[in-house]
Amino acid sequence: MFRVMIRGKFGGLDDVGRAAVLAAGGTAFTEAGTFTHDSTLSAFTFRCEVPAGLDDGENDAVREATAALDAHGHPYQVLHVEVTDMRQIKIRRKGRRG
Repeated sequence: MFRVMIRGKFGGLDDVGRAAVLAAGGTAFTEAGTFTHDSTLSAFTFRCEVPAGLDDGENDAVREATAALDAHGHPYQVLHVEVTDMRQIKIRRKGRRG
């Protein structure tokens, strides 16, 4: 599983677009993606969770997350992309030694 955050700015939203962004708001990572945004709805962070196959890499995850962002249909400009490969995250259990 990859978690991808795309930071960007919208290219001018109409009232329908503004309502759609507000409806897709949230801080959770989902396959469809969620938006957090500034008060003017100009800058945003898009959070997307992308399933990972054995041979999938970060470029694949960015491509899938961008497709999810494109599916929302809003004009945007990407400023920064951050990818976390959850397969590489190690969980340390408290009190366990090894």
